[in-house]
Amino acid sequence: MQIESYEVERIKDPTGIIEGDRYEFLIGLVYDEEDELFEDSQSIDVRVIFADDANGQRIVQANFIDRPSGKVLEFELEEDELNELQEFCFSRFQEAD
Repeated sequence: MQIESYEVERIKDPTGIIEGDRYEFLIGLVYDEEDELFEDSQSIDVRVIFADDANGQRIVQANFIDRPSGKVLEFELEEDELNELQEFCFSRFQEAD
């Protein structure tokens, strides 16, 4: 997994129900042609919801998305991918507006 681009935005909670802050990352990925994900789509993003609250900073949700169609792909992140994304988001969530 190689990150080629990203966007980050703070999610506004007008209801005040969510404790702490939430950030949405849209992360563009590049995969090796041998990878199973590459067979389904050559343009893949990961949508990550990252929390910063009393429980710390962490990923609360992550989904692979086919970039052209916007369709959620039925793949789960492997532990090493999740750890890499966790570090990536932790180092950049404060860039959000």
